[in-house]
Amino acid sequence: SVKLRQISNPDLSWYRGVFLRAGEHWLWWSRLEMNDTELAAVLNAPTTELFIAQADGVEIGMAELDRSQPGQVEIAFFGLYAQALGKALGRPFMQAVLDRAWTSSISRVWVHTCTLDSAVALPFYVKCGFKPYKRAIEVADDPRLRGVLPESAAPQVPIIR
Repeated sequence: SVKLRQISNPDLSWYRGVFLRAGEHWLWWSRLEMNDTELAAVLNAPTTELFIAQADGVEIGMAELDRSQPGQVEIAFFGLYAQALGKALGRPFMQAVLDRAWTSSISRVWVHTCTLDSAVALPFYVKCGFKPYKRAIEVADDPRLRGVLPESAAPQVPIIR
């Protein structure tokens, strides 16, 4: 089974390491561009909940909930670490996150994904009960070319110079 350990007031260097561990392969970069003040403000906000997932006492991933919108919760980040992929841990991890997200005052829990994510991400979210409701185009310069992530990150995504 998957257990969640909530982390309050995380050390910023530790958090950046966790964020990289969960998201470097998928080009997660947004939190890495924040300076310490910005990142601390987000992570220490009363509406942010950070969790480390564990299975059999081993850390397998991280999740972050954003409760800043009344009546709804965004799963801002949900990521399994590389060594946990393909071991049937995603569903129990997501269920544990959903158990934390849904409360009597919440009418909507949502997550977004992108084309840089795993090809199984959207089908996984649908299997977990989410319904696709919107498609959008977001454009950002490659974080590897901006020095936010190493060029070795996400080798499945070509670097276009």
